[in-house]
Amino acid sequence: MSKGTQKLQIIPLGGLGEIGKNMTVVRVDDDILLVDAGLMFPEEDMLGIDLVIPDISYLLENRGKLRAIVLTHGHEDHIGSLPYVLREFPDVPVYGTKLTLGILSGRLKEGGVNATGLQAVNPGDIINAGCFSVGFIRVNHSIPDAVGLSIKTPVGMIVHTGDFKLDYTPVDGKMTDFRRFSDLGNKGVLLLLADSTNAEREGHTPSESTVGLAFDKAFHNARQRIIVATFSSNVHRIQQVITTAARYGRKVAILGRSMVNVVTISRELGYIEAPEGILIGIEEIHNYKASDIVIITTGSQGEPMSALTRMATGEHRQVEIVPGDTVIISATPIPGNEKLVSRTIDKLLKLGAQVIYGHAEGIHVSGHASQEEIKLIHNLVRPKFFIPVHGEYRHLVKHAKIAQELGMPKENIFISENGQVLEFTRDTGTVAGKVTAGPVLVDGLGVGDVGNIVLRDRRQLSQDGILIIVLTMNKASGQVVAGPDIVSRGFVYVRESEELMDECKERVEQALVRCLDGKVPEWAAIKSGVRDALSRFIYEKTKRRPMILPIIMEV
Repeated sequence: MSKGTQKLQIIPLGGLGEIGKNMTVVRVDDDILLVDAGLMFPEEDMLGIDLVIPDISYLLENRGKLRAIVLTHGHEDHIGSLPYVLREFPDVPVYGTKLTLGILSGRLKEGGVNATGLQAVNPGDIINAGCFSVGFIRVNHSIPDAVGLSIKTPVGMIVHTGDFKLDYTPVDGKMTDFRRFSDLGNKGVLLLLADSTNAEREGHTPSESTVGLAFDKAFHNARQRIIVATFSSNVHRIQQVITTAARYGRKVAILGRSMVNVVTISRELGYIEAPEGILIGIEEIHNYKASDIVIITTGSQGEPMSALTRMATGEHRQVEIVPGDTVIISATPIPGNEKLVSRTIDKLLKLGAQVIYGHAEGIHVSGHASQEEIKLIHNLVRPKFFIPVHGEYRHLVKHAKIAQELGMPKENIFISENGQVLEFTRDTGTVAGKVTAGPVLVDGLGVGDVGNIVLRDRRQLSQDGILIIVLTMNKASGQVVAGPDIVSRGFVYVRESEELMDECKERVEQALVRCLDGKVPEWAAIKSGVRDALSRFIYEKTKRRPMILPIIMEV
């Protein structure tokens, strides 16, 4: 196929209309490049679900065409589904920066997945995969070693910002590579995909280094032990806590499995520097005065099993909150986690701790670009076409409006959705169809075996409980030999509701008489009759709809 007639396809499999499970397919002819492979944490109504990952049916249908997976940074919403993807594609090379691959290899090891295809790159490197040439561009984010991508294709140049902000005073001194974005813009960019998370926020996102000033103030005022909760992946934040602790002569203990893993990897790779002897084991904190201790922990989102939440409920084996403790929650609640965080703060305050949280305290800044930074990237890259990515639908719409305000024609902007196929030539861009895309729910070791029907049942069970009706019937005659016995779980306590249970038995017996009235017994019809009769009666009596499960045993 001549270059003039080749078509570039962009197919988001996750990350659009949501925060999380970022995954984008770039395809030209029979070559596919995958950008990121993230997960999302379950919403409140996804009862019992551990993780949500993208549906990779499209990749499985095109199994022989995937040339490489390229990663923008090491956050879970960009690398978290790789243990599941690499089980299906063990031989596909995975390119990422050193810290990204360091965190990823830990995840793969936990999942028992072979990690031989990981290939480390540095910002500025260029790799080839099929017909694609991928360059890695340094950007600032809330984790070190984040990169944007330049993807050279036979149809034209794509620029993908990854998650980014423009930090002029980064903690590690490594700024976003403006020159590279500008050079690409000067040479001509066909398509830009850019982070939309903070598209609604005016102005600039503050520098990460401003958090260090807030930490200094909090440490100066604290008289006893200090506990800092943050994301385990926010390596710069952890570095600033260690640096501030050293300044005040305090020892630092790390708490929480993911926090310990990331700090260990980051120290090995040189992304965290800690003065000799400052880091101690959590079991050693009782050897020092409370005023000499800082604990860095997970749990900034109020996660039920996290270290900070267990401290707040008095269930942590090694750390007990005591009056005088200063707890710094250095994170903003992810949408949906606000109640969990508020509950944790309330419990900490009841235990006598001073809790520092919220934007006004300056102990957290976002890792994503606000409007003025977004405008600068657009002006540097000057693309022909634009797809806003990484954000809920309102964020994508706002980002599209910003692009229009900067002079981009409306018809060149594509507010897309997961599974939509966008097709580009050198001159045109169109919506060219749809592929299978959606959430795959992970529950324990089960991947995708819990769907809408199971979730609906779990919701019903959680709201109104279950009634189990047990009958023993003669197979030949259809006579009831024993029962009906009624077992209630989560509906009513049988001993306190004997009258209701007796009435339920009567209704079951009446339904059995109707079902067996001179007919050959059909177990399915009997079950259905019992269920319908009892369901109506219980709703009239209680206005509740428990799950009703008739069980017939044959003799």
